[in-house]
Amino acid sequence: MRHLAVPAAVMVGALALTLTGCGGSDDAKAELSVSSSYMPQPVSDMAAGFLTIANKGGAADDLTSVTSDAAGSVTIHRTVGQSMEEVKSLDVPARGQLVFKSGGNHLMFENLKRQPKQGQKVTVELHFAKAGPIKAEIPVKSATYNPATGH
Repeated sequence: MRHLAVPAAVMVGALALTLTGCGGSDDAKAELSVSSSYMPQPVSDMAAGFLTIANKGGAADDLTSVTSDAAGSVTIHRTVGQSMEEVKSLDVPARGQLVFKSGGNHLMFENLKRQPKQGQKVTVELHFAKAGPIKAEIPVKSATYNPATGH
């Protein structure tokens, strides 16, 4: 039976190439995923959230809102110079990424319904202009967590 496995794999690969080649530029779409998420343990009824949204697709999309059962509201902020401002959406470029990090773009969880503790996770749903929503779990880290050092 092993001799059938190679031709089947070749057929699947050829089919994938054929299907990939069929679409024109009109078929380009965002292919989104979430990684590197974390929330420093909050010390008040507000918390910040950080993550990376990668787009392996050929079309850009926009993050338009974020919801979570853990907070009354979640807002999207960008940092320009030394000031932060709430925005309605942020671009997720084609074949690029949107990074939320300390000192830069971030999510603000306001009116927390409970005080998340280190080791717990906060579930969010990310909403986009074109792609469907993505659910993600954000692990709660220590209040002084730095992803560069892992502490």
